[in-house]
Amino acid sequence: MFRSRANTNDEKASTDKVTTDLSRDPQAPKGRPTPKRSAAQSQRRRAVTPTTDRKEAAKRQREVRRTDLAKQREALASGDERFLPARDKGKVRRFARDFVDSRFCIAEYFLPMAVIILVLSIVQVPGIQNIALLLWLFVIVLIVVDSVGLWFRLKKQINLRFPDEPKRGAVAYGLMRTLQMRRMRLPKPQVKRGERP
Repeated sequence: MFRSRANTNDEKASTDKVTTDLSRDPQAPKGRPTPKRSAAQSQRRRAVTPTTDRKEAAKRQREVRRTDLAKQREALASGDERFLPARDKGKVRRFARDFVDSRFCIAEYFLPMAVIILVLSIVQVPGIQNIALLLWLFVIVLIVVDSVGLWFRLKKQINLRFPDEPKRGAVAYGLMRTLQMRRMRLPKPQVKRGERP
């Protein structure tokens, strides 16, 4: 209120200078006008759009996938390690496959036995239905006992032969293989029954 007019004008000029300096972005390019929105959007679209045709790229990708699947199918039939799927690759998995394939497992005959038991249980004779029920229980107990024994033997052999290799899931992989009939297994069995892996 009791200030002189000269001091107030100086303060006003200095504050105006500071605010104009702060409002300007120090990294903004200088010397050219801001582009219009339509021009900026079209420039962005050109940068995002690939130079090759989308249909051609999809066709090429399908061809690559088809050849990879064909190689994988051949590898599953021949046992070629290079093109096997990731779940079947490795020395430990190969040993688990060979260990299971060299033995007779009750679990591989589960499906045919289940069909026979189902047919017996459909017959309207109470005696045959009771036999089918007992047979069903007997088959399940045999499969469980055989699988538990195979679990311990396979785990012991894997730990002895591959102490430094990663063994996670190899025993379960072998047990899942026992549930398939021998001629339906993929990769195809590379050892005969009774042959030591």
